[in-house]
Amino acid sequence: MHSLKLPLALITLFAASQAMADDTWRCNSTLVSVGDSTTRVARKCGEPPSKTAPSFMRVPNYRGGFSDVQVEQWTYGPDSGMYHTLRFEGDQLVRITSERD
Repeated sequence: MHSLKLPLALITLFAASQAMADDTWRCNSTLVSVGDSTTRVARKCGEPPSKTAPSFMRVPNYRGGFSDVQVEQWTYGPDSGMYHTLRFEGDQLVRITSERD
């Protein structure tokens, strides 16, 4: 039973490190991170070659009601065959995904 704990721990650690890798992305010679604003990302990386048209989603607010938040996706690449898609909700980067062409 003890011998199964080590492989399981390594698998868990590997999965966690993969999830953290999507919290940042290197563009040009700088890093952008989840939490950055659209202005900050544009300043660091330039305008993206592709943007989705803004849409809106309804989210709970602190008053117990709902607010509409703008949602946008910016895609950069290909960079060595990789495309990087950044999802913004409001003015904040919330997710970075990368996929090979």
